[in-house]
Amino acid sequence: MTLKPRTPKDSHILMTELVLPNDTNLHGNLMGGRLMYWMDIAAALAAGKHCNAPTVTASVDNISFENPIKLGNVVHIEAEVSRAFNTSMEVHLRVWGEDHLQQYKYKSNEAYYTFVALDPNGKPRPVPQIVTETDEEKKIYDGALRRRQLRLILGGKMKPEDAEELRALFVKD
Repeated sequence: MTLKPRTPKDSHILMTELVLPNDTNLHGNLMGGRLMYWMDIAAALAAGKHCNAPTVTASVDNISFENPIKLGNVVHIEAEVSRAFNTSMEVHLRVWGEDHLQQYKYKSNEAYYTFVALDPNGKPRPVPQIVTETDEEKKIYDGALRRRQLRLILGGKMKPEDAEELRALFVKD
């Protein structure tokens, strides 16, 4: 069965949340775990939209928090599939905080999540490939293979010497 390729924007999700007291730590900042929970939901929606199937989280790359999001601020989470492999998809997320009182929007963080599509029996199933349209999409798409190899090495599913894309960055033949 051949699946029709899709673009990143075909899977685009914008999720918005209001930071309430129950979402914050003692400093009045959004708790990292709550943000990661919301990011996982947004990423799952994007992955499911891309492949029209149920999906599960396979991995979460490093999340570095650049700027805290304060109590009362709005959180915007943008997610879209950046690259598809056989049964897995990398989802790129960008997170912004928005302060309505001061009327400005600021970047909080960005991350990559990996999802696997499931068939009706709960087994991995093929997903449509990604076709990029912009230079930014192409840049993120090209880096996805290196990020995937790094995830596989860290997960013990690939030997470092087999990661050709990563080796090319560090080893000159």
